[in-house]
Amino acid sequence: MSAPVLRFVWDDGADRGLGLPSYETAGAAGADIRANLPLDLRETGVTLASMERRIIATGLRVEIPVGFEMQIRPRSGLALKHGITLPNTPGTIDSDYRGPLGVLLVNLGADPYRITHGDRIAQMIIAPVVQARFEVIETLGDTARGAGGFGSTGRF
Repeated sequence: MSAPVLRFVWDDGADRGLGLPSYETAGAAGADIRANLPLDLRETGVTLASMERRIIATGLRVEIPVGFEMQIRPRSGLALKHGITLPNTPGTIDSDYRGPLGVLLVNLGADPYRITHGDRIAQMIIAPVVQARFEVIETLGDTARGAGGFGSTGRF
């Protein structure tokens, strides 16, 4: 299977020197996305207070092939060391979206965290999408589990 091709456009004022998202190792599933801050924030960066949420600019817009989605996921090191994660993980970018690519971050840590221009802030995964058909029926088929919900198959 050939790899899908994503096409990017730089936002006005974006720092093109930061480059496109990139896979940091040969076996990486996710390509790292960098903070591409506006000119007025490049020197100071952006500080996320504890429990603060903010969209961080990437300087990019993307064209994703039909039949695929882009998932935006946290970077494990940022989450472990500083509590920086995504409140809607994974975030989904649909193939028909053409607006700015921003990353919604939240600081779950106790201390403020500073994001500097060029920091790797998230990772993107490209995945195939299957759209289902929906229909209403009179009854559902039986299973051994039945209607057992949360915790019904063992310990939480």
